[in-house]
Amino acid sequence: MMRFKQAVSAFILLCSPVAYAHVGSSDVYAEGQAGPYKLSVVVRPPVVIPGVAELNVRVQTEGVDHITITPVPLVGEASKHPPVPDTMRQPTKDPRFFTGQLWIMAPGSWQVEFAVSGSQGPGTVSIPLPATALATRKMSPALGVLLAVLGIFLVLGMVGIIGAAAREAQVPTGMPVSAARRRRGYVAMTATFVFLALVILLGDRWWKADAASYSGNIYKPLNMQPTLEHGNLLDLKISHGGWLSQRQLDDFIPDHNHLMHLYMIRWPQMDFVFHLHPEPIGTGEFQLALPDLPAGEYHLYADVVHADGFPETLVAETSLPLVSGRALAGDDAEGQANPVENSAALAANRTLHEERFKLSDGYTMVWSMPAAIAPQVPETFSFELLDPTGKPPSDMDLYMGMQGHAAFVKTDGTVFAHIHPTGTVAMAAYMMANPATPSLDSKQMPDMPGMDRTETSLPNSVSFPYGFPNAGRYRIFVQMKHGDKVETGIFDVDVPQAR
Repeated sequence: MMRFKQAVSAFILLCSPVAYAHVGSSDVYAEGQAGPYKLSVVVRPPVVIPGVAELNVRVQTEGVDHITITPVPLVGEASKHPPVPDTMRQPTKDPRFFTGQLWIMAPGSWQVEFAVSGSQGPGTVSIPLPATALATRKMSPALGVLLAVLGIFLVLGMVGIIGAAAREAQVPTGMPVSAARRRRGYVAMTATFVFLALVILLGDRWWKADAASYSGNIYKPLNMQPTLEHGNLLDLKISHGGWLSQRQLDDFIPDHNHLMHLYMIRWPQMDFVFHLHPEPIGTGEFQLALPDLPAGEYHLYADVVHADGFPETLVAETSLPLVSGRALAGDDAEGQANPVENSAALAANRTLHEERFKLSDGYTMVWSMPAAIAPQVPETFSFELLDPTGKPPSDMDLYMGMQGHAAFVKTDGTVFAHIHPTGTVAMAAYMMANPATPSLDSKQMPDMPGMDRTETSLPNSVSFPYGFPNAGRYRIFVQMKHGDKVETGIFDVDVPQAR
């Protein structure tokens, strides 16, 4: 029975619609400050490359009258030579809503530059966009039949034209066609048919070879093999998944000061979560001394960012015994809640648009729920931390340079998204796209959502822009920090089918 459960779990992970940067969706949800204007951005990358990306912008600041968008590679010489920008349009009477489309011609790390103009002057912000082919598009049967009929018509037409030309082109008007010329016409028609058949066969071979080459470029994530050694040492070996074999395994760059962010979630209860940070010990290998862990099956989601800004989420699953490990330290954090199947406590702590999660030390995390939730609809998910007296903690601090981190995970394992107040983009890529932005080590971080702070205090709330990719039940893990303590709030939400 245990082996059967492991096989089912592995099958779900392997069959999940894995996408770069996150699992289950390649859509980008982001917030950025374009000068004086705050933008909420949704980018839906193309499934095939070349392809068209769909962009929506909701302007949070008044006075914007014009936005242009430009696709630019994130790194390399081409990043210095942007194309002519496209103008976003306003499809409705809403003056703050803009839409646009952009052609993405090659896979890799891109950025979309938003240039905004309005009553408060100009402003720009760039949103990273990892793009690669995720599937092939098959021709519809109706179109295939139509093209086949047209192809047969063209072949027979050309055969007939060549035969008529060879048979009658030199016959005077009104004179009968001799038997010799008829034979010449049949020979010409046969030769033409054989020639066209060879052309079609060679074209079919070329088409299949080109399709196979394209299929080989469809994104496949890096493989990650976890192994428990010496009681509490987790070893993670990374290997190529068969996509872009030239992709390096030793070019990872720090994201929030860590080369890897690892979420370990006990499955299927989802009642224990650990946010840890393994360290590299060699090319394609990371290790981590685990903290105390209860026994069980664990799903592992590891975020890394390559030197060109391309993010990836590595997925694995492993069975662990009871682990007696080290104490949590640094940026490592853990959380515990009731199993996801148990909704009684959830209902008891939820009002119409608010849910409270009681933490073990007496603190409370409060989720201000959106009025309505639907698949692929962008929302702002806001959370607040309260001390045991119900007041904002006086010692709020940044957690890895931001006011909070969140992970949105579907209970069937097909969706995972590690989100920041700036959205679903990797912060390392965001900093590359916006080099003037202060580093995460800076205490002065104006103009970045979720990174506002003064020298004396920090707000006790954090917001994350996101849209659920599809219907189903999700568990949300939210982490905020006060003093030296990282608090983990855990919330459940059922996303209904789109109407």
